[in-house]
Amino acid sequence: MGGISQQEEIIIKKQNRNMILDIDNILVSSDIITEQFCCDLDACKGICCVEGDAGAPVTLEEIGGIEDALDTVWGDMSAQAQAVVDKQGVAYTDRDGDLVTSIVGGKDCVFTCYEGDCCLCALERAYRAGKTQFIKPISCALYPIREKRFANGTVALNYNRWDVCKDAVKKGRELELPVYKFLEGPLTRRFGKEWYAALCEVADHFDELCE
Repeated sequence: MGGISQQEEIIIKKQNRNMILDIDNILVSSDIITEQFCCDLDACKGICCVEGDAGAPVTLEEIGGIEDALDTVWGDMSAQAQAVVDKQGVAYTDRDGDLVTSIVGGKDCVFTCYEGDCCLCALERAYRAGKTQFIKPISCALYPIREKRFANGTVALNYNRWDVCKDAVKKGRELELPVYKFLEGPLTRRFGKEWYAALCEVADHFDELCE
């Protein structure tokens, strides 16, 4: 397997025409290596914060961070969003039993805000302005990667295909930017520098793994 170290213990399982890569006990869909993606806000206008039927997955720790930032971003939220948060808080349990950010009208995240015709995240905007310590839920930062945790504690990462992100796919192909490179920052934030380096090493030798 070329330069891949034994310590990484990469296990490859073929499923249809895809592969599942076990990288330091994190299951990774090979689509994350082979597919290309780069958000194009000018084209999509931030539609991913508006479309969908549930909020973004959050942890209890992240809910605490959001609540700490709430006073700062309150004025950027719509009146409808403020009413929802007043009634049920910043998060709720969805039909799958997962904690997710609260939404307005069955789809809009309560933390959406607008600059012109572009939808932005009020939490991230406040963070980048140096006003808060919490940037946004890791599930948002990792998109189009979706994290799944199984009952036995196993974590799996899958590439999520969504029609509203067609402009991001187009831009990613133009730039020849793989999903895992586009998401270097969020993946490092979530799993650490050593794990991301192991992922990159696997990606560098992926063609060898397919032989």
